Amino acid sequence: MPNNRTVVEFKSIAKAYDGLKVLDGFDLHIAEGEFLTLLGPSGCGKTTLLRLLAGFETPDFGDILLDGVRVNELPPDRRNVNTVFQSYALFPHLSVFDNVVFGLRMKKIPRAERTERVQQALAAVHLPEYGDRKPNQLSGGQQQRVALARALVNRPRVLLLDEPLSAMDSKLRRAMQVELKALQRQLGITFVFVTHDQEEALSMSDRVVVMRAGRIEQIGGPREIYENPASFFVAQFVGESNLLEGIVSARLEDDSFAACVEGLACVLRQSKNLGIGDNFSVLLRPEDIHLVDHSDPSARLRGRLVEQIYKGMTLDCVVELDSGKRLNACSFFDQEEHAFDFQVGQRVGVSWVGGREVILLGAAEVL
Repeated sequence: MPNNRTVVEFKSIAKAYDGLKVLDGFDLHIAEGEFLTLLGPSGCGKTTLLRLLAGFETPDFGDILLDGVRVNELPPDRRNVNTVFQSYALFPHLSVFDNVVFGLRMKKIPRAERTERVQQALAAVHLPEYGDRKPNQLSGGQQQRVALARALVNRPRVLLLDEPLSAMDSKLRRAMQVELKALQRQLGITFVFVTHDQEEALSMSDRVVVMRAGRIEQIGGPREIYENPASFFVAQFVGESNLLEGIVSARLEDDSFAACVEGLACVLRQSKNLGIGDNFSVLLRPEDIHLVDHSDPSARLRGRLVEQIYKGMTLDCVVELDSGKRLNACSFFDQEEHAFDFQVGQRVGVSWVGGREVILLGAAEVL
């Protein structure tokens, strides 16, 4: 589990390529034993940060500290950091054992210690009997675990993972997510994980750093990032979201606000410093939306069901509101069997539990 001790610090980091700024004044602290994920779209700077920490790139400005020591000019082999790449980068002509032991041989570690450490690393990734095999005799998931063992055998202070699961099929990817998180907890090594997959970030991380255009949009635990996004970008990038447009019409005596949302009058109890005439958006996650009968008094909005996608335990629905806005709803079969009774083309009501919505100031951005 992470503690309060900082193991990695980025201080005012700037980096540009051909005059184009990728990072500018970037600051970040990473705790010892933390599983931290850098999440963002392609080109946001997350892989550049990893390469800077690994020593493959040098910052144009600012400092990188590892255990409080400035490492800007240290080459990769002198940093107590190892990287696992998306491509695995295994030597095809070497056995699993020889792939894993390679770094220890370069460091001239005594043979007996090398063998013991390789056996421990292979056991940690559940491949103790695979030392004699060649990479082409392994599945993609097994090759990934060999790449992990090769990094872990060096006992790095920090392990960097650059989208290592992106080439796997969905089932294997989910299994490897569980294995990676369990391995990190077991070893207590600081993991810095780069991905553009939101589900992957939320399921594995102690903290998530959501990045956009070289800057941090929000840092927090997975639940905080998902349930309380700090910006329109985070709200739309992390998970599926529905954004309803509104405008404040009056302030009420109990400090709530009268407002108009998608053409219907409502009362807002989450003020967020709203003023009369202010535009705002209501963020609703699909799983928080419930379909009810069109005449049900609990319906806050009304429209027509235009699409249904059956996924076994869930049913994804698309509702076109009377305002023209489309909402995505996700109904769980074991909790809301009645949601499966509606037919495409039918008039429906849309409801949600008060307090589950998030109020975001201003007009919604479109990603």
